Amino acid sequence: MTRKNAKYAPETIASHAAGYIDETTGAVIAPIHLASTYARDADYELRDNNTYGRYGTPTCHQAETVLAALEGAEQALLFNSGLSAPLAVLETLPLGAHVIAPETMYYAALVWMQRQDAKGILKLSTYRPADLDSLKAVITPQTALVWVETPTNPTWAVTDIAAVAKITKANDALLMVDSTTAPPCTTKPLELGADYVFHSATKYLNGHSDVIAGALCTNAINDRWEDIKSVRILQGTVLPGFPAYLLIRGIRTLYIRWDKACANAMKIAPYFAGHPMIEAVQYPGLPDDPGHAIAKKQMTGGFGGMMSIRVKGDADLAIKVASLTKLFLPATSLGGVESLIEHRYTVEGPDFGTAPNLLRLSIGIEDADDLIHDLEQALTRANS
Repeated sequence: MTRKNAKYAPETIASHAAGYIDETTGAVIAPIHLASTYARDADYELRDNNTYGRYGTPTCHQAETVLAALEGAEQALLFNSGLSAPLAVLETLPLGAHVIAPETMYYAALVWMQRQDAKGILKLSTYRPADLDSLKAVITPQTALVWVETPTNPTWAVTDIAAVAKITKANDALLMVDSTTAPPCTTKPLELGADYVFHSATKYLNGHSDVIAGALCTNAINDRWEDIKSVRILQGTVLPGFPAYLLIRGIRTLYIRWDKACANAMKIAPYFAGHPMIEAVQYPGLPDDPGHAIAKKQMTGGFGGMMSIRVKGDADLAIKVASLTKLFLPATSLGGVESLIEHRYTVEGPDFGTAPNLLRLSIGIEDADDLIHDLEQALTRANS
């Protein structure tokens, strides 16, 4: 889990899984370790520090090594879901700690914090994504942690991580960044001042829609980090061997998948901006997008494949469009090789501010013209 010597480009590190070679067999792929327990040696010492599956497996440790190298982190921890990673951080805060989060964000995490607030376990305040004045209005010297999600799902507002880091440090608060939609091939929050960066590794890091996983990285190896490790052990949320193997497999192609998704999105977004059946396209790669300038500074490897379109019509029309696509699959999640379309209002309900006519698009690695044609025919048929 220790950071590797960064003498190679990140693309090389990813494709070689941080230089893994099995010392016994010469295998260039890390094996899948499914054992739940590990025998000690003749001196009753642990072999390679492996003891029990709830603490981690050699496959999980190798995946953590790869991710730490890509993030430029001192250590990485992998969890059995994207939500488990940041919640382990919140678990280490004192009772009643003040936490600040975006009012628009991954809704399951927001629901969880609202539940904790209602029970008096933490005190939650929210701010408008990308609005630093809104954040400054709620942060105090008593604030324990600020949560940033950028770009923000599903509006794709871009928050300036470095600027937020200055605010949090001035108030002695921790900064945790959800960088799920901006993986390390384009954004490295730790270098911008974040204390923790986490990912739903289910998404871009894995990229094949066959793993549920979470990732947490830091450069601060301190008592809190050790406490986070303890939380993971006690809650039993370590990533098992087989999904860790699949995650390594996915990360090996992260950079080429990301480049293709970005290229496709940069062709699709301008095509539908100003389209007669589209009210708006929300994508930070568009020059007139409100977050474009910050995204250009912060997302140095491309703007990603996530965008939202708001159709000219109501929720029923948006759902009809989603039901008529053939290549865009009507499913949740994002960051996979296949393109997805989702009516977020159906998933989140009326309490989270998502526009009823909004469709979230996860652009995959198909031919861009095929995807444009698919959306075009779905819009035409839905409006006929």
